[in-house]
Amino acid sequence: MKVTIEPGRCVSAGLCVQTAPTVFDQREHDGVVMLLAEHPSDDLSEDVEDAVLLCPARAIQLNA
Repeated sequence: MKVTIEPGRCVSAGLCVQTAPTVFDQREHDGVVMLLAEHPSDDLSEDVEDAVLLCPARAIQLNA
């Protein structure tokens, strides 16, 4: 699984960080999403999929 983000779409809700904190973080100065793991391990797939669904701005995408 490959994760991509669109920081320009991010509204800094932080749900991705709460759901998958080893994959996502937020910039300190504005809260915009940062990707920590472009290819997270398989054991994190459910958390990452949840983060994608919870993102109000649809700023996170999954690719096979």
